[in-house]
Amino acid sequence: MKKKSLGLLLTALLVAVLAGCSAESNDKVKLAYVAWDSEIASTNVVKEVLESKLGVNVEMLQVDAGPMWAGVADGSADAMVAAWLPGTHASYLEKYGNDIEDLGVNLNGTKVGLAVPAYMNIQSIEDLKSAETGAELDHKIIGIEPGAGIMTTTEKAIESYGLGDYTLVESSSAAMAQELQKAYNNNKPIVVTGWTPHWMFANMDLRYLEDPKNVYGGDEQIHTMVRKGLKDDMPKVYKFLDQFEWTPEDMAEVMVQIQGGKSPEEAAKAWVESNPDKVATWTAGIE
Repeated sequence: MKKKSLGLLLTALLVAVLAGCSAESNDKVKLAYVAWDSEIASTNVVKEVLESKLGVNVEMLQVDAGPMWAGVADGSADAMVAAWLPGTHASYLEKYGNDIEDLGVNLNGTKVGLAVPAYMNIQSIEDLKSAETGAELDHKIIGIEPGAGIMTTTEKAIESYGLGDYTLVESSSAAMAQELQKAYNNNKPIVVTGWTPHWMFANMDLRYLEDPKNVYGGDEQIHTMVRKGLKDDMPKVYKFLDQFEWTPEDMAEVMVQIQGGKSPEEAAKAWVESNPDKVATWTAGIE
């Protein structure tokens, strides 16, 4: 009887261990992201690695920047790899930072500001005050989604540089890029809210306008943020996200493929398959 009881106990323990090992794979990881070309690229790559290498189910939640931060803070999303700091998302970090775990930088060398085609004869945001330049641009700055950090900063730039006769046009990341490409193809003047990395800098000869008042700040980084408790609930997902780090050149490869006609999923899969060594560093030590 003792042997039988011991055998049943060991069997029960084995079942419990196996259940614990497989539970994380069966759980669904919710990744929040904003519909910027850069974050579509990064989030799809993260999804591809989680699913193809770690066997984890992933749900992607496309939202605006505010709800993205709020979702991770309140636990309705598990993670994001799209926190632009220290400047662009500073207000969200101040509001939600105590309720989120920052896993650190996943990409260095980002930049935000106002961008123009290189053929335009202006160098600085100050130059936008020229009556001639204002007329050429119809006193419009083409922006992206309302509520995005770069839109808030651009509103401050309009005030700081005395550009009160300009309108910051709300649209979307995709619509802004389309307007820019259309103007570029026709050699027309245009100024847009820009950021790097972005495929538009690879496909067009653009430059940032100088920002002597430093409204947009210097170079930024993109951070990975996760909900509190993820480390205990999904340790291998947490470890992978903690180890995820790549370069602007890596991200640009994915963005250019998407802009060239591949779906985000196809581009992410192709990049992951072409970069096994880098992916291996992200999954190192995960069983």
